[in-house]
Amino acid sequence: MRLRSLLMLLAAAGLLLLTGGPSSLAQMQRQPAQQRSLFQLFWQQPAAPPVAQPRRQRVAPAAPARRRPAAPVVVRDDPVIPKVDVAHHLLVIGDSLGHLLADGLEEALEDRPDLAVVQKAKPDSGLVRSDFYDWPKVATELLAADQKISLGVMMIGLNDRQAIREGDIVHEPLSPRWLELYRERITAMAQIFAGKRIPLIWVGAPPVQNPRLSADFVTFNEQYRQEVERAGGEYVDLWGAFVDAENRYAAMGPDVSGQTTRLRLGDGIHFTEAGSRKAAHFVDVLIRRMFQPGALGNVIALPVQPDAGAASGQATPPDVERLIDQMVSGLPAISLPTALQAKPLAGPILPLTGLAPQGEQALLVSIPEARGRGEIAAQLNRIFDEGILPEPKPGRMDDHRWPR
Repeated sequence: MRLRSLLMLLAAAGLLLLTGGPSSLAQMQRQPAQQRSLFQLFWQQPAAPPVAQPRRQRVAPAAPARRRPAAPVVVRDDPVIPKVDVAHHLLVIGDSLGHLLADGLEEALEDRPDLAVVQKAKPDSGLVRSDFYDWPKVATELLAADQKISLGVMMIGLNDRQAIREGDIVHEPLSPRWLELYRERITAMAQIFAGKRIPLIWVGAPPVQNPRLSADFVTFNEQYRQEVERAGGEYVDLWGAFVDAENRYAAMGPDVSGQTTRLRLGDGIHFTEAGSRKAAHFVDVLIRRMFQPGALGNVIALPVQPDAGAASGQATPPDVERLIDQMVSGLPAISLPTALQAKPLAGPILPLTGLAPQGEQALLVSIPEARGRGEIAAQLNRIFDEGILPEPKPGRMDDHRWPR
């Protein structure tokens, strides 16, 4: 049995040598099936598994680059006039509300190239904490540094609800002594502008969302109004522009164009852009009244010291007339009639109804006396009493007759 197996192994080895080894087997595998012999079929090796070809990834064609559309050109109905020849600087000072007011004034005065807003407001400042920011000192330095400042605008009070220290004594806000000291500081600010003969517009604090703080602002505004008007300045009240029909704080309201929009920020204190523009509107009205553009330049109404000239018994001429006198100085004098030289402050007071004083004629007379006498009076009676129109004259507009 072993001999038989050995013989078969030797026969197989010889046969393998005769056929050429594994290379011949590989060649037989590449031959077609119909050309293989019976022996080749028995010695066929299993075919090698096909090698997987890497699959090509299809890359999508790149999309053509889309050109970004050009930004639309916005044409303003009110083009901004460049301020090339500024004749007057408007100094705006105060706290954070004053800063927003200055922004609104810059937008409101875009059409006035002769007026420029100088924004010098300081957030978190006030009149109480002079150790933090001394407004009288700062205002004096600003007026001395810029000779073109022709008007001062101040809006302050947001941070003044604090105690005032007088030596070793601390006065609580809105106490009697606190109000006295606060009024003195308001007067000191107003006197700085009055001493330079520069008009001052003091803008009152608007209502805020906090009811207690709004109630204190009412007291603040009353102090501002009294002291500023006593010094010859102007006081602007914003309260009615930022409340509803029941005099309560309103975050929404009409803007300067009449459209309802948000006027206050979420903190319930500061203005939005529309609110700043609305607050500036009330100051803008006074500014345009003070600075009237004309051929002879801008004439402003300067503050007049109260009771000036009263001791001498003579009336002090307005500052506008004084400026006019300076402009016409050097021109030849024109002799005027005596009646025109002395201009009275007011004309005679005449009653509109009732009996006139003796020796004077009533301002309103009867209808027959007003129409007079004669043919003209009779024609007026026919027109107004009887409703009879006069005969049209040929060629006049009321002549509707056909031409003959």
